[in-house]
Amino acid sequence: MLPTPEQVRQYIADNLPCDHLEVRGDGSHFEALIVSPSFEGKRLIARHQLVYAALGQRMKAEIHALSMRTLTPAEHKANPNG
Repeated sequence: MLPTPEQVRQYIADNLPCDHLEVRGDGSHFEALIVSPSFEGKRLIARHQLVYAALGQRMKAEIHALSMRTLTPAEHKANPNG
């Protein structure tokens, strides 16, 4: 069974503190806007690694593609559209 955007959102929220989190998708391909204080001081690749870690094995087994916009709270406040 393919995950829903709501399930993917919950997987991330359960394992990464988020100030704002939006997930859209069709069951195998997803887009996410993730705003987390955990991203402070981290480069893009490190931010993505935090999200992949939050998803764990689901990234390999259930989610085939995930496009992410990863922002700090200050970045999101300055540009809410990512």
